[in-house]
Amino acid sequence: MKRRDFIQIAGLGSGAFLLPGFANARPVSPEALMEPGIDVAIKKKLADAALNAAKSKGASYADVRIGRYLNQFVITREDKVQNIVNTESYGVGIRVIADGCWGFSAVVDAKNESQLVKAAEDAVAIAKANAKLMKEPVQLAPQKGFGEVSWKAPIVKNAFEVPIKEKVDLLLSVNDAALKNGANYVNSVLFMVNEQKYFASTDGSYIDQDVHRIWPNFNVTAIDPASGKFETRNALSAPLGMGYDYLQVNPSDKLTGITTRYNKGYDMLEDATAAARQAKEKLTAKSVEAGKYDLILDPSHLWLTIHESVGHPLELDRVLGYEANFAGTSFATLDKWKSKNFQYGSKEVNLIADKLQVGSLGAVGWDDEGVNTKKWDLVKDGMLVNYQAIRDQAHIIGEKESHGCCYADSWASVQFQRMPNVSLAPGKTPLSVDEMIKDVKKGIYIIGDGSFSIDQQRYNFQFGGQLFYEIKDGKIAGMLKDVAYQSNTQEFWNSCVQICDERDYRLGGSFRDGKGQPMQVSAVSHGSSTTRFNGVNVINTARKI
Repeated sequence: MKRRDFIQIAGLGSGAFLLPGFANARPVSPEALMEPGIDVAIKKKLADAALNAAKSKGASYADVRIGRYLNQFVITREDKVQNIVNTESYGVGIRVIADGCWGFSAVVDAKNESQLVKAAEDAVAIAKANAKLMKEPVQLAPQKGFGEVSWKAPIVKNAFEVPIKEKVDLLLSVNDAALKNGANYVNSVLFMVNEQKYFASTDGSYIDQDVHRIWPNFNVTAIDPASGKFETRNALSAPLGMGYDYLQVNPSDKLTGITTRYNKGYDMLEDATAAARQAKEKLTAKSVEAGKYDLILDPSHLWLTIHESVGHPLELDRVLGYEANFAGTSFATLDKWKSKNFQYGSKEVNLIADKLQVGSLGAVGWDDEGVNTKKWDLVKDGMLVNYQAIRDQAHIIGEKESHGCCYADSWASVQFQRMPNVSLAPGKTPLSVDEMIKDVKKGIYIIGDGSFSIDQQRYNFQFGGQLFYEIKDGKIAGMLKDVAYQSNTQEFWNSCVQICDERDYRLGGSFRDGKGQPMQVSAVSHGSSTTRFNGVNVINTARKI
């Protein structure tokens, strides 16, 4: 079971509860999702009431988040619609510092100033009570106020405006295509999210943001009637910070290869057709022989390895031991960073944190503590150079300002450090996938993400995938199955020898990545071009009965 999904396609109805803002959500009509919500002038008035109340009770800092979270998901199986759900969650979260300590309070469906005044006073009281147990006061990195500003995801077509029938028709046509091309079973789904977030703080910021995300997905199953064995293939889609236009593909968006891949849009029908055929092909594919192989990893696969072996271990709270939920802390401790010579990967490896990339899941104008977002290096020419830090962590690593990667999945949740988009920079020398494969004597080309396991220090790991192709003497020799590779983070990234150029660069990502206790979910993208890793240990995962 994958943490980022938690409940896979078979349980998609339950998966709604793991979407951002689902706390205190109520079912609504599709039409209600298009209602404008509270006017920004009213939000400012409500926020000012809370900020003034917090300051009057002794808060040295306060921020207010007024959030409206909209979710819609459409689920089908074969020729039937299994579920259509529309939800709305609205409320206000107030965070303060008083006597050097954090306090937080939240109000569901807050509509008047008196409710927010009471919540602000409660937050201050909580902070003062917590301060009695505090070892050292909170140190916030300086942050200027931005006044009244706004940011909106650059969508072309709002997914919530598309009629339900059109979405259902798309999914049923996807299912039909899969069934006609050899699938025995197929599930398909469209997840759509809209976060309408208003942030105000005593620093002088009033920030209004409108965030959109979409995730089309499916799973096909092919069965061998003679043996009863089955194989599956999931969609190769990437969840993105786009509108419904993501599903309207221009031919120029496509890249050629063993499987159709996409740089900008996603042809769900074409992918389902290919998936059905490939699931059938997997039934008769050769089982891999364990050993050392050069791996060619497609971005649809590599994103997850980046996520687990780079994104999470370079979260500063894990490094410091403040966070250990979901696979522990981190091997990338401060002493390695302070040494200035820790070789995280080969010189080919440049790993970048980025909250600005257009169309990515993590792109916003400001984070959830009012910091303008940015881009920075984590690993430069293979060397560990930085972490991911928010306002109350920045001083620990000598930074003068936050990296702008603070997030809460609901107005009812306390914002904390969350992973920005973390991506592998493309190679600078022109190089296609076909050219990369030509130089491989003994290798495996892996497409799509699969199962994974990683230890409590984010060091030793194992990854599977969706599709595996044997490479012999520079040519694709056929499909393999039962493939997984094992390595440790430093060894793996130091085995990186080639990266295709920017023409092949694509995003993958997690729509609902879990962290914290109580758990919160966030959405994050990871980009790369197809990349080669030499001499990686591959095991055979087939069960011997």
